[in-house]
Amino acid sequence: MTLQRIGGLAALICAGTYIFGFALLVTLLAELGFGTNDIDTAAVVRFTVDNQAIMITWNTVIYIVNALALAVLVVALSRRLTTRSADWGSVSLAFGLMWTTLVLGAGMMGNVTTERVVALASSDFDAAVQTWETLHAVELGLGGGNEIAGGVWILCVSLAGLLYRALGKVVVGLGLFTGIGGLLTIFPPLGDVAGAVFGLGAIAWFIAVGLALLFKGHGAETEETA
Repeated sequence: MTLQRIGGLAALICAGTYIFGFALLVTLLAELGFGTNDIDTAAVVRFTVDNQAIMITWNTVIYIVNALALAVLVVALSRRLTTRSADWGSVSLAFGLMWTTLVLGAGMMGNVTTERVVALASSDFDAAVQTWETLHAVELGLGGGNEIAGGVWILCVSLAGLLYRALGKVVVGLGLFTGIGGLLTIFPPLGDVAGAVFGLGAIAWFIAVGLALLFKGHGAETEETA
């Protein structure tokens, strides 16, 4: 199997982790205000204590599994772009690995936060709430609360794909839309809306990239068999 096809599978895994995340966000976590500025921190801590396995699974899928698959996709797309422009391939690789590292770090921080909060809650609930607020802020700073790094990478890949015709029009169009949404998360008033645009756009973009690499990428360039 070629690196391009492996990258295609990785892209679909990334899409799957986003779908899983949104599914929990609009069901089990909706009443907690999770992912919004109106989050009920005390309710989150109580939910975490009662559902530690769910929160560990949530963090592991949306962050850690996503980051591992993303690393493969970043390398595959960098290789694809390098055949058209070595400079753009290197730049996309740098931005992509930055984002991958931040996502992985956010996942590890999220799981540590869950474990620490559960341990504290039985003896000092208020301390558990304060700890969750502090550590969750770090998690959001790494990648859960803004999508700047992801937006920059997707924009970079999409612009290079447009300039050098390395990616199809659908992939490029979705990528430009999603990337701009990610950049707009830097503005607090637009944070929730821009984050939703980025997340939903990323699902469509990952699926489009995955299908392109799986079914259209094998003849687009010469590469070694992985």
